[in-house]
Amino acid sequence: MTLPSLLKPTIKTKFQVDFDWWKSQDSNWRTSLLTFLCEEHQVLFAAYENVTNIDLVDPQSGEVTQGDDILNTLVDHCAHQEDFISPNAPLVDSIFKIFLVHKNKPMNAEELSALLGKPAQTILSTIGGGRVYKGIRPILT
Repeated sequence: MTLPSLLKPTIKTKFQVDFDWWKSQDSNWRTSLLTFLCEEHQVLFAAYENVTNIDLVDPQSGEVTQGDDILNTLVDHCAHQEDFISPNAPLVDSIFKIFLVHKNKPMNAEELSALLGKPAQTILSTIGGGRVYKGIRPILT
């Protein structure tokens, strides 16, 4: 559940990537995801015109769900590459990648700060304002 728009996030407010919101608000969301793929997968996905949802199998439960192939590849492979998070990348991209690495676990600005080495207030100012970047939104916990 997202926070009502009248509440201003604080340093303790948890954030998460709201993929459903992002998909509904940005017709180019898949193009953004493609830029985060590792070199190997950028080449692989460039060969496909219309990549669609695929069956994803939970290795623990065996449950089969539908999911986006690009997002699944990002989370399960590319996010684990040594150079996935670059110290020179734009802050929003780095925050987004942190959520991918941690399987979209809700985190606040202080937790993100500890992982990125950037000031928590800077992170909060970036993702806690009125504009939503890459679906990163505050949540109720």
